[in-house]
Amino acid sequence: MARIFEGKVALVTGGSYGIGQATAIAFAKEGAKVVIADWREEAGIEGISAKTHECTPENWHKTLNINLTGVWHCMRLEIDQMIRQHKGVIVNCASVAGLSGFAGLSAYTATKHGIVGLTRSAALEYADQGIRINAVCPGVIHTAMIDRITHLDKAVEKQFVAMEPMGRMGQPVEVAKAVIWLCSDAASFITGAAIPIDGGYSA
Repeated sequence: MARIFEGKVALVTGGSYGIGQATAIAFAKEGAKVVIADWREEAGIEGISAKTHECTPENWHKTLNINLTGVWHCMRLEIDQMIRQHKGVIVNCASVAGLSGFAGLSAYTATKHGIVGLTRSAALEYADQGIRINAVCPGVIHTAMIDRITHLDKAVEKQFVAMEPMGRMGQPVEVAKAVIWLCSDAASFITGAAIPIDGGYSA
């Protein structure tokens, strides 16, 4: 059975763990040559939880630099290459925090809204050049970030689960499957979309 990305290259940023790792594995299973890029640190990229007026400039700039400016840098170089080859697909990882507000995470929420806006603007700019650009917006996905936030406390985990209408956390592979679909020819007429993968949370 033919694999849908045979002979193609997939670059997965943040590909060493969580959603990125699941996505890299999914691309490899479909025959893609996978390039993984990542920068890991103990603090993570959700930033420090604080009300807006208590968010420090250091936390603000660090969160924006990694989450939003980092995406822009990647897109800038990816699009340049895709223009030369007259085709390509980009799927950015935003969040349900890019579709609604989250108290106590103003910096993180700003970056995810920024990713959605950046995705939509770039999609319009390059739609006639064979380049499609979309975003996925995961809800509560069971990753190392969630474990770090909950400290593996079952009571706190239940609070996160209670946020999801489906009554469970999503799994990284469920986001990966959506990314694979968006990058495939099955989604050939989709660009500029920000697709919730959130068990119904944003509904």
